[in-house]
Amino acid sequence: MIELEGVPELIDPVMVAAFEGWNDAGDAASAAVAHLDREWKGEVFAALDAEDYYDFQVNRPTVWMDGGVRKITWPTTRLSVVRIGGEKPRDLVLVRGIEPSMRWRSFCNELLGFAHELGVEMVVILGALLGDTPHTRPVPVSGVTSDPDLARTMDLEETRYEGPTGIVGILQEACTHAGVPAVSLWAAVPHYVSQPPNPKATLALLNRLEDLLGLRIPLGELPEDARAWQVGVDQLAAEDSEVAEYVQTLEEARDTAELPEASGEAIAREFERYLRRREPGQGPGQGVATEGGDASYLRDAPSERTRPPKPQQPGPEAVPGTEPEPPADQDGESGQSGEGSEED
Repeated sequence: MIELEGVPELIDPVMVAAFEGWNDAGDAASAAVAHLDREWKGEVFAALDAEDYYDFQVNRPTVWMDGGVRKITWPTTRLSVVRIGGEKPRDLVLVRGIEPSMRWRSFCNELLGFAHELGVEMVVILGALLGDTPHTRPVPVSGVTSDPDLARTMDLEETRYEGPTGIVGILQEACTHAGVPAVSLWAAVPHYVSQPPNPKATLALLNRLEDLLGLRIPLGELPEDARAWQVGVDQLAAEDSEVAEYVQTLEEARDTAELPEASGEAIAREFERYLRRREPGQGPGQGVATEGGDASYLRDAPSERTRPPKPQQPGPEAVPGTEPEPPADQDGESGQSGEGSEED
């Protein structure tokens, strides 16, 4: 049994998790949790033992200087807690780490042990995949669950995915077997501009999380940074006629597919979000949530933008209820397989 000391009794806690690696195209998901942790000044109360789950030749520790003293930071997964004030305060348990290299079942069981001890009512796992979506349109975010009741009450898709999976899929399935309601939110990142960061996708995940939990999330400079990101990609695409033509093709396909769905539901969600942001006593945050922003707080941006690669023949369109093909690493090679290298 996990015994937690120094953690107060939590109010209606929800666990929000994201993991760097295979399920984190453009660093969008891990950047979203990092944003929550920073804006609400999360306090780390636990870290998983890195020796149990990580291959240090894959995820190497880093050395840094602290007042002339060399220290080592080990790759791991950390848990922090934040309290959201207002008339009805509640707590979030934030889980941010790296997809483990081994013993995935034990990894999930340890996280669920924390969830049980803290009285977590629901687990929300954030992910990002590469998709055939234009950067000029709103980022598609699909919500999937294995719980039919949750799918019905929260307007989610029941997952029907079959194929290789990552830690997001494994953790959601572990929650299902443990009887813990779980939801996965997936943002689709344009495959032709997959280099991190992708603040527009990060913001889309935060907006969807707001809608799911009925929260008001402070966005800081994220919307402005996301607009700057889109302007930068626009400029790069304009420099290459093939890329510009391909983006136009994606825009036409997207607009045609979504034209019948220009219903009042999406407008109503945006209006509800606007009203939440106008309500007093909901904590920090200003302005209406819009898609945009920059995740420079998570990763230093390069001094010069990288020219997006010419798009290859696109693969299957990402659809709600599916999980991603392995996103390409920054060196262009396919990411790590979604299966752990060891199992209990």
